[in-house]
Amino acid sequence: MDDRYQLAFRLYPYERSADQDAAAPVRHPVVVMGGGPIGIATALDLGLQGIPVTVLDDHEGIGMGSRAICFAKRCLEIADRYGCAQPMLDKGVVWNLGKVFHEDRKVYEFNLLPEEGHRFPAFINLQQPYFEKFMVERVRAAQAEGAPIEIRGKNRVERIETKADHTILHIDTPEGPYTIHADWLIGADGASSPLRGMMGLDFEGRVFQDSFLIADIRMLSDSFPTERWFWFEPSHGAGASTLLHKQPDDVWRVDFQIGWDVDRAEELKEENVRRRLDAMLGGDVAYEIVWSSIYTFQCRRMKQFRHGRVIFAGDAAHQVSPFGARGANSGMQDVDNLGWKLGMVIRGEAPDRLLDSYHEERAFGADENILNSTRATDFITPKSTASHMFRNAVLDLAEHHAFARPLVNSGRLSVPCTYDGLSLTGADALPGGPARTRPGSPCPDAPVGNGYLLNALGGGFTILTLDAEAPETLTEDGVTARRHALSARDDASGALAERYLGSADRAVYLVRPDQHVVARWDRYDETALRAALRRACGKE
Repeated sequence: MDDRYQLAFRLYPYERSADQDAAAPVRHPVVVMGGGPIGIATALDLGLQGIPVTVLDDHEGIGMGSRAICFAKRCLEIADRYGCAQPMLDKGVVWNLGKVFHEDRKVYEFNLLPEEGHRFPAFINLQQPYFEKFMVERVRAAQAEGAPIEIRGKNRVERIETKADHTILHIDTPEGPYTIHADWLIGADGASSPLRGMMGLDFEGRVFQDSFLIADIRMLSDSFPTERWFWFEPSHGAGASTLLHKQPDDVWRVDFQIGWDVDRAEELKEENVRRRLDAMLGGDVAYEIVWSSIYTFQCRRMKQFRHGRVIFAGDAAHQVSPFGARGANSGMQDVDNLGWKLGMVIRGEAPDRLLDSYHEERAFGADENILNSTRATDFITPKSTASHMFRNAVLDLAEHHAFARPLVNSGRLSVPCTYDGLSLTGADALPGGPARTRPGSPCPDAPVGNGYLLNALGGGFTILTLDAEAPETLTEDGVTARRHALSARDDASGALAERYLGSADRAVYLVRPDQHVVARWDRYDETALRAALRRACGKE
């Protein structure tokens, strides 16, 4: 074990498990390797379905350092289905507005959620240790309610053996080794993924030749509002670009672009970190350095996320640059996609090949994130004199002309992926239907009565009707979809009609357990709906 690993929260100290005293290796339905946010979210998703899941973590809780801090609206909606979003929202710093500067001039500002009628904001800033802590606390509550979830701290997987229908895990603990078997093994063990290494697998993609210094500082200051501020070529000269975010507990995140050919050990010395901070903030601002680190941009992914009974998720499967908040948010979408599919396969409700669509859809999402992240990196860190001149010309134009602003790229911020045209996506038979709710899209929220639509959809297959008739339930090959009936009149703001009807008078949607649209029609069609349900379950 790495004794240098410092804990922010020691939430699951080592305890001897019954498996260590068993006469023969115990077989588990699902084992998750890695106790970070993606591993814990996977355990919550499956455990709340009643599927026994065991998390193996080589530490005893949550590490120090903010690491991920920006959690997007979709990520919060997923966490809300697991029952842990509210404490995140209560603790987090809410923001919708971002500003972009060139030198000392504001080029423009943008609002990531300019419309009303959503339960959650575009983003909250929340240190990753808090995000994980709230999820682990939800695990404890779920365990008390009977959810079959177990987290084992200081259980490090040393070696695996993959078989046709299970995986053998050899585990080390403070009291010695033991062995278990897993029907399904989920690799959520981070970007350096020991599991990936054990299987001889690697990433494909690019590592960008630039370095960024992160400094989380605690200061009491009214100098900066609760917004995302990004400077290109700031006049203080502490970095080629600088990013500033506010976090809870009077902590601020500052990112400095410091170049490729740097001495990392030298740059991380406190006096050198302070030199950059003082240049930016002014020498009269008092602050405490909470955490610092250096990272490089990496836009890479595994060729395949599924390898038989072993499935990878989160940073273990893909990496993108931090600008755009696409790391943890994308990982939560992985869990959202994988959980219901693996649950159906384990329960015998869907064929094994449904899990192939996990790779298909989330690799599609990873490629989208990598494309956006690569474009942001190329804009933030131009590699030639010509590209640098182009970048600055765009910034100059954007200050005065709206047409140039979409070309400015300080990190395209995370949005949920739409699975356009992929294998589980069905027909679009709603003339005049809004593009944002086409098949493959995640359902946007809308106010309904005294609540919100996404809360009402729940976590199963749903037949969502708007001013249209349909049966209360429909069962196809053992899978039941339940109706949720609404009328455009249920929302006086008009958001429901704008987001789900468009110019249509009525609509019928089939929605997946992860709240993505399978198909939609202008009226109930039993034959078409049954076919769409079979397709969504991987049966066609």
